Amino acid sequence: MKINWTRVILGGLIAGLIVNVCEFLVNGLLLRGEWAAAMKALNLSSEMGIFPTAVFWLWGFLIGLYSLWLYTTIRPHFGAGPKTAVIAGIAVWIPSSLLAMAGPAALHLFRYRLIAAGVAVGLVEIVIGTVVGAWFYKEQRH
Repeated sequence: MKINWTRVILGGLIAGLIVNVCEFLVNGLLLRGEWAAAMKALNLSSEMGIFPTAVFWLWGFLIGLYSLWLYTTIRPHFGAGPKTAVIAGIAVWIPSSLLAMAGPAALHLFRYRLIAAGVAVGLVEIVIGTVVGAWFYKEQRH
């Protein structure tokens, strides 16, 4: 079997969309006031321009693509299905959310509530996105 890159991209974009929607709902709506206060405490504007917004959306899609690529590469070892997608999702979450927030936590840049929310939401959105994206993946026959 060889990797079906069209399906990796399709599943990855779907996974990335799930990540981006979750990020918008949690950070853009639910925690908006807390993020504004955190940015004000750092003497930064809480208003997001087009460039930062685009970077965050790109990050979400890249996370989705990376998680689907990882899923396809570990499938031969773990087998196809949701269990393997969860493993891939957790493996992507560790560096992209858990470890990424270690620096800001150590420097006390943000309240621990915001950091914990980011890490927890990251786990849920990346794992769910990977599972849903993996559902769209089918290997290519020679």
